[in-house]
Amino acid sequence: MKKLFLCLFLIFISCSSSKEEKKEIKSTKIDGNYIIDDILIETEKDIFISGIIVRNKEYSNPKPVILQHTIYVRDRDVNTLKHAVDKGYIGIITYTRGKYKSPNEIVPYEHEATDTYAVIDWISKQKWCNGKIGMYGGSYNGYTQWAATKKLHPALKTIVPAAANRPGNGLPMENNVFINPNYEWAFLVGNNKTMDTIAGNDRQRFRNMQSSWWNSGSAYKKMDSIDGTPNAFFQHWISHPDYDEYWQSMIPYKEEFAKIDIPVLTFDGYYNDSQNSNLYFHRQHYKYNANAENYLIIGAYDHFGSQKGGRKNLRGYQLDENGLIDPLKITYEWFDYILKNGDKPSVLKDKVNYQVMGTNTWKSTSSIDAMSHENLKLFITDSKFKEHLQLSASQQKELKSLTQIIDFNDRNTSNNNNSYPHPIIENSLNPTNGFKFVSKPFEEETHISGSFKGELIFSINKKDVDVGVTLFEMLPNGTYLHLSGFIGRASYAKDEKTRNLLTSNELFTFPFSNTRLISKKLQKGSRLLVILDVNSNQFSQLNYGTGKDVSVETIKDASQPLEIKWFTDSFIEIPIFKP
Repeated sequence: MKKLFLCLFLIFISCSSSKEEKKEIKSTKIDGNYIIDDILIETEKDIFISGIIVRNKEYSNPKPVILQHTIYVRDRDVNTLKHAVDKGYIGIITYTRGKYKSPNEIVPYEHEATDTYAVIDWISKQKWCNGKIGMYGGSYNGYTQWAATKKLHPALKTIVPAAANRPGNGLPMENNVFINPNYEWAFLVGNNKTMDTIAGNDRQRFRNMQSSWWNSGSAYKKMDSIDGTPNAFFQHWISHPDYDEYWQSMIPYKEEFAKIDIPVLTFDGYYNDSQNSNLYFHRQHYKYNANAENYLIIGAYDHFGSQKGGRKNLRGYQLDENGLIDPLKITYEWFDYILKNGDKPSVLKDKVNYQVMGTNTWKSTSSIDAMSHENLKLFITDSKFKEHLQLSASQQKELKSLTQIIDFNDRNTSNNNNSYPHPIIENSLNPTNGFKFVSKPFEEETHISGSFKGELIFSINKKDVDVGVTLFEMLPNGTYLHLSGFIGRASYAKDEKTRNLLTSNELFTFPFSNTRLISKKLQKGSRLLVILDVNSNQFSQLNYGTGKDVSVETIKDASQPLEIKWFTDSFIEIPIFKP
């Protein structure tokens, strides 16, 4: 009887304590000098976050913690945690709710701000943590770091994002145009507790789907029907074409950046397809917090190169000898600097540290704007230069227009496929792509350093249009090197939160600036070439211009071709530095 009473008492105590404290389930194993804990933390009622902790079994003093929070579950994760331990830290990786051993539903993006706060709070209260936590990682892991700053926990002392995603304007849409790379990604991360690499990496399946959608003229929202497998994430995302509260809730928004007072180290690449996302965070941080400490390292890298340091040959472009870096080495030098009062990484000469392509040199300056000392303003013209048109430093005295007709029934012609350059250097350009304008040759060595911007003046016979602007260096040998680009929806040009349809056949001013940053030496004799075009291809939504939700438009809305008139008071501004 006494034993029964004691058991009941212990059960009562256990149940009572579980109501007062968040539950933790843990299993432990020893691997050499490492203690490896699998943990399951209840962050709120019936919500569990799964993770792995690696510690050195020979040390008992509290230590700073290096945290990764990710949706990717990989076999190599434990090795990255062991690396943190070897550097004198405790290594922890936690996974998006629903992933690994979490019993909950998998939901990308939506809960990372609250879940990372809860995870950091739990870590900070453990006896082996000294109260200092740093985060690092790239892509989705870069996004989760910024999500963690939406409500900043006092134990989070620094973040080191690389090629960070910005949900809502970067992926799955860019400047309010839905693009397709995240489509198969939904299956990669959403099909099981780890990663469905078979479905996620079946590029041919999704190329076939895109091609079938394009050729059929079906609505964009029907792509998963064409694929034959429902894609709930895709359907949910396209139901939010505005940058509305759904997207705003996932990361710091406007004045919330002012409260981010921890130092940040950012890695990025000129050819990173999510560069707009990553540099958005950098720019917003400084916009709302003039005293921010946000360092940037950027070079000629793509999405993965931004995280790993690049490759000698990037899509046909040969990097300069000193263009490669070791981001992981620099990251841990940074952690030692912030978390252990060590020396600042020697590569950080100033807030913005960038490699000038073609010079074999790195430069440093106080801000992105300070990378250049003037803007070269160039207007489009109707004057011919060989097979192209001219860019002019002065506006034509008589206002002219250039008429472009796009027949959306035509599935044999694709427009503006230059947003993802592969290869970076081309011998020729697609002759069907829009209007091509070239500048006069540069008479001396000049650097383009920064992000180009501009203002397009046009009229259309419809209510909306998606436009693209692509910038090349036209080298003296006749080849073309991709520098930067832009794609955006006209109805969101002045407010990404609210769609404002155009009035047919009336002049419209489209300011744009969210272009990819680059630093590149332009050879003497090189020219700038700009392609101005309407976006119409199988790699993104097709905006037929009716004013309806673009995701429901079909080829039945293509009865009237789009007629767009580009006016010669349209211009671009190129950030220039002359050595």
